[in-house]
Amino acid sequence: MLFIYIAVAIAGGAIFSEIATNIHVSIYGIALIWLASFIVTFGVNHRRLKGILFNVRVRMKNSMNWPLGAKIVNGLCWAAPFASIGLLPSLYQYFILIGIGSGNLSTYLLLKRYSRIKNIGQMLVGAISFASIPISIWFDTTLIFNHDLAVFVSRILISVAYGVGGVYAVLK
Repeated sequence: MLFIYIAVAIAGGAIFSEIATNIHVSIYGIALIWLASFIVTFGVNHRRLKGILFNVRVRMKNSMNWPLGAKIVNGLCWAAPFASIGLLPSLYQYFILIGIGSGNLSTYLLLKRYSRIKNIGQMLVGAISFASIPISIWFDTTLIFNHDLAVFVSRILISVAYGVGGVYAVLK
């Protein structure tokens, strides 16, 4: 369910921030929209989240027992793409897809190897995020669409990735 909540928050943030951008809301207003999207989504579902967050805590505790090299690799898979946004901010939508893809895939593989936890939903989020990169590039480089729309599409693709991972986890 956590991935479904993330998908809803991202979709809401993407849609409302796109509308706000089109009516020239300031960057601070857009940041508030994103913050509100997550607060509302998680606030409305806070009772259901208690059990989910317990499971997340258990997984985090398990990861503390991983070898140092595994922790470093996992941390780099999550952090390096996001840190790269500062170097090439015009490519941030791709770095976000790379970060979500590599972070989720590395976490899936390391949880499977060291903690014997096989979270296929997490693997799906990572794989779909990676598969979304060429789609996002196509939207960004065609003459039909503009850069703002390409960023919006990449956000929706992230939401779809989390949604698919979440639905798989619920249905399994």
